[in-house]
Amino acid sequence: MSLSLPTPERRMVLSRRSLWLAYATAGYNLLEGLVAIAAGAAASSTALIGFGLDSFVEVSSAAVLIWQFRSRAPEDRERLALRLIGVSFFALAAWVTFDAVRSLSTGGDADASPVGIGLAVASLIVMPLLVRAKRRTGRELGSATVMADSTQTMLCAYLSAVLLVGLVLNAVWGWSWADPLAALVIAGVAVKEGIEAWRGEHCDDCAPLAAVGEGPDCADACCTDGKA
Repeated sequence: MSLSLPTPERRMVLSRRSLWLAYATAGYNLLEGLVAIAAGAAASSTALIGFGLDSFVEVSSAAVLIWQFRSRAPEDRERLALRLIGVSFFALAAWVTFDAVRSLSTGGDADASPVGIGLAVASLIVMPLLVRAKRRTGRELGSATVMADSTQTMLCAYLSAVLLVGLVLNAVWGWSWADPLAALVIAGVAVKEGIEAWRGEHCDDCAPLAAVGEGPDCADACCTDGKA
């Protein structure tokens, strides 16, 4: 099936959509982080506090996207934006690993947190919707930055699932070790995605560009120096 590049007018629409999706992500994650940290402090839950801090990492990724798409020529900022998102992946992995190891080593018991469980359920609904919208927009626009940011959001959805399982297992059976073990797996995925973002390898998802034979160089410069 033959796909075509979006027209300049369509690119403007997609760029504005990317900007508003970034605003929505930042706003939701800011609220999510504040609620998670407050609930975590009340329940002495390192998982909830770590989840709240992860939300602020997601805000930083959205802020990079906002910075890029507020430019008149967002493609000129693609390379730097990708690397900044890569850094946010590494920060996420570092924190999740630290928090998971600390939870496993201290073996502290957290109280049940109905607020935390409700927050995790809400995030499992909201995050996949944002991921779907970002990926559709990123593929049509041919933007590796939007694709990388959608992966960051998907990792946060995974963390929401991990948090929910951990909180439920802790509340029902007292299995406090389940959450940090699963979080370590997600940390490994975050490192992989961070490396790909830093190298510009998210260009593989620029489907419209690949379909029209643009070769290794995306129109948004997401691949130009990716092999350097």
